[in-house]
Amino acid sequence: MQVLPPALTDLIEALGALPGVGPRTAERYAYFLLKHDTHVSARISDTLTHLHSGVGYCKKTFALISSNQELSDLYTDPRRDKQTIAVVAEPFDVVALEKTGQFSGTYHVLGGLVSPIDGIGPEQLHIRELISRIDEDGVKEIILATNASVEGETTALYIQQQIGGREVKVTRLARGLPIGVDLEYADQITLGRALEGRQTL
Repeated sequence: MQVLPPALTDLIEALGALPGVGPRTAERYAYFLLKHDTHVSARISDTLTHLHSGVGYCKKTFALISSNQELSDLYTDPRRDKQTIAVVAEPFDVVALEKTGQFSGTYHVLGGLVSPIDGIGPEQLHIRELISRIDEDGVKEIILATNASVEGETTALYIQQQIGGREVKVTRLARGLPIGVDLEYADQITLGRALEGRQTL
């Protein structure tokens, strides 16, 4: 005996496939869409239909762009410093850095991090293209803005090795204590990084 119509259970299953959406949340989302005006569902459906055809990747930076573009505005804008590259794992890391309003260089999206457990090796990332950009754009600084995880550190180390003897300054995002956190609640790694990255006042 079916408790819910198949159309609704199919929607719940589809929503449940999204990361971070559990069964209860998927049910709430599905019920919200069902009981509200059909225009809400139609708009979501329409945007999903055009998602893949409307989004592409920049050929230089691998950041997300409109499908009718070839290069990202963050690369072609003459106000951006092409000799400084922030290397990030995923496209939305670019959004996070841009929100600070403090970076005027360009970006390079790797498309993930080296993770042997997940079957992701360096050859599956855009590391070769990064090395080419260093030579083509006369890059002076590479900012390794990968996560402070085993995968992030492994990827950063591999990139450093690939840069080799090139005259490029390689920096890493500073690691330290978040604002508002008491020392007694900080983990040892964070505290250690905070001590290493201490600054003169």
